[in-house]
Amino acid sequence: MLKKISLPLVLAFLAYAFWVSSDFTEIAAGIALFMFGMLCLEDGFKAFTGGTLESILRKSTDKLWKSLVFGMTSTTLMQSSSLVSLITVSFVSSEMITLAAGIGIIMGANIGTTTGAWLIAGLGLKVDIAAYAMPVLVFGMVFMMQKSKTNKGIGYLMLGFAFLFLGIHFMKEGFESFQQSFDLSEYGMTGFAGLVIFTLIGMAITVIMQSSHATLLIIITALSAGQVSYENALALAIGANLGSTITIILGSIAANLGGKRLAASHVLFNVITAAVAIIFIAQIAWLVDQLASVMGIREDDFLLKLALFHTLFNVLGVLLLMPWVPKIEASLIRFIQFKPKGIEQPLYLVPQALETPATVVSAVKQEVKHLFENAYGLLAHGLSLKRSTIDSSESLSEAVKYTRRIFPIDVEDLYEEKIKSLHNEIVTFIADAQLRESTQAATEELYALRQASRDIVEAVKGMKHLHTNLSQHGLSTNLAVRERYDQIRIHLAEVLRELRQLMATDDDLTHLSLDALRVESQKARRKLIDELDEMIRHRRIAASIATSIMNDEAYVTDIVNNLLDSVSILLKKPQEKVEDSLHLDEKELSELAEKN
Repeated sequence: MLKKISLPLVLAFLAYAFWVSSDFTEIAAGIALFMFGMLCLEDGFKAFTGGTLESILRKSTDKLWKSLVFGMTSTTLMQSSSLVSLITVSFVSSEMITLAAGIGIIMGANIGTTTGAWLIAGLGLKVDIAAYAMPVLVFGMVFMMQKSKTNKGIGYLMLGFAFLFLGIHFMKEGFESFQQSFDLSEYGMTGFAGLVIFTLIGMAITVIMQSSHATLLIIITALSAGQVSYENALALAIGANLGSTITIILGSIAANLGGKRLAASHVLFNVITAAVAIIFIAQIAWLVDQLASVMGIREDDFLLKLALFHTLFNVLGVLLLMPWVPKIEASLIRFIQFKPKGIEQPLYLVPQALETPATVVSAVKQEVKHLFENAYGLLAHGLSLKRSTIDSSESLSEAVKYTRRIFPIDVEDLYEEKIKSLHNEIVTFIADAQLRESTQAATEELYALRQASRDIVEAVKGMKHLHTNLSQHGLSTNLAVRERYDQIRIHLAEVLRELRQLMATDDDLTHLSLDALRVESQKARRKLIDELDEMIRHRRIAASIATSIMNDEAYVTDIVNNLLDSVSILLKKPQEKVEDSLHLDEKELSELAEKN
């Protein structure tokens, strides 16, 4: 509701401001071009992050100093701490890097983002960069119109830099014109009150624009035009740092515990850094003056001194908190835990069902079926397929073949919410029932149903391992690897479809159908292993990748066996005692698979 109201208000304010001030129009256009340039840069860099960045990230974060350097250099190159932060959230969420490594990257990104202030203060406002932007804009458009993904990426990068340059130019022109008609410096404040108020203003601007780079551009151009004092500009820069946390907070909303913990560490780092900067601003300003003198920066060159201040207090924050990263990581893991508000509640395990052995068995069986439904949905999404696709008669091969993305689900959180909590309720309910009078038959059935519930839990645990590698290799550019993972997905999806159909029927030959599925599963496994052996011999696939695929196929086999065991119990009729002679044992199953 608030978003629906705020957009018309913003549009109305902008329309009025454009009407009353042409100078404001030029400043706003500069900001818009600058931010659009940043979006183009992000799109350009995303074109090169399909596997290269991920590979570098894993190899560059095994030590804290490496994580710090990676965050600093990647943000300096991309000129987007937002993109680096969001990528880091995704990697911490998928457990591809540790939380400590993610904290190191975020710290480095805070230092890397200060390079933008140096570029704007040292080059952007002293050179007619609009003249350079024009040819870059033309070349960028030519590259972007190409079909090649790489060429498009280059085009977006060039357009991004061109629009950044144009944005800086228009901002500079707008503030210089604004100075002639209205002097914002009259509203400057000194002392601690001014420091706090302008810090909050800088924070508010960054929250609204969701870009500390854009805020720094406003600060530096306003300072160059004399619209804000140097003292107030320092406070605005501190506020910009605080406001930059909004991007990672928004990006962590859909993330799992790892992503939320990383966002919390970012907020903690920026709040502590800002607090240190505010408390010791006089000392830091004195240090800036001393370093500026050593670096040859003129005493009245407040633009470069602002850039130096921005870098200095971020570096001081990193030096202050680096020794505490292990303890910060441990504290975040301890205090930011899974919140049980989304936990699945049992549908059938009501106290009244404990009255008789028959109602206990019926309630538990229905609840285990409920658990199976939850597991079915989680497994389907883990394969990046919709439940409706598996339930339909649609070709699973086609659905898998034309997969465009791997569903970014958090298997760990869903397991806690939908599976583990429900299994715990089933086990507790059975334990309560066993304290009451019961029959031998009911006791045996409850024991079997508890095992069925356990089998379903084990099947989902297998998906936790499988989904990690599927996210990494499921859409591999190596066709041989992609095809093997497609085989794995199709095989498990076919088993899920068959089990759904069996659960919906009342067939006396159910157990024979389950045996047939076991045979087919063994055949599929042997076929995949034989193909992998052939590919390794002909060097079509690396042995390391082949080993990962074999491990994942083993997970699939375990998932299938656990599901078949659980469904076998669920489909057994209450009065039926299935004779062992009707079931095929492991040896018979292997012989059938071998013959076929």
